[in-house]
Amino acid sequence: MAAKYPELKELDVQVLSVSVDSIYVHKVWNDTELSKMIGGDIPFPMLSDQDGSIGKLYGIYNEDSGVETRGRFIIDPDGIVQGFEVLTPPVGRNVSETVRQVKAFQLVRKTKGAEVTPAGWKPGKATLKPRTELVGNVWKEWEVSEAFDE
Repeated sequence: MAAKYPELKELDVQVLSVSVDSIYVHKVWNDTELSKMIGGDIPFPMLSDQDGSIGKLYGIYNEDSGVETRGRFIIDPDGIVQGFEVLTPPVGRNVSETVRQVKAFQLVRKTKGAEVTPAGWKPGKATLKPRTELVGNVWKEWEVSEAFDE
């Protein structure tokens, strides 16, 4: 997230990092790891959730081990969770996918649902206009190969 933060900031996204680690552990991690990876300090707040109360609200706190599973939550300006991804530690997250999803949610919000983004949608690609006639006919309006172009 820190490496993609400038792009997220341009999208008017507020990023918060939350973990059960103390603020002291966050500082050590920032100073010995993150700052070397991104060439600077973490550019957004890192919050300490030592009692797991935030993690419990989002269903990612493991009471037995006292740790939180890594997760990413996209929350809209109204405070509604629009998307989330929770992965176990062995698999890293794809922040480019997070950026793509934010852009998709923002487009849908801007059009008040008059346009929606199909699977694999990328900015600049065709959207769908929800209507009764679209049911069972998405394939007529959407080229799979176009949506997944790199």
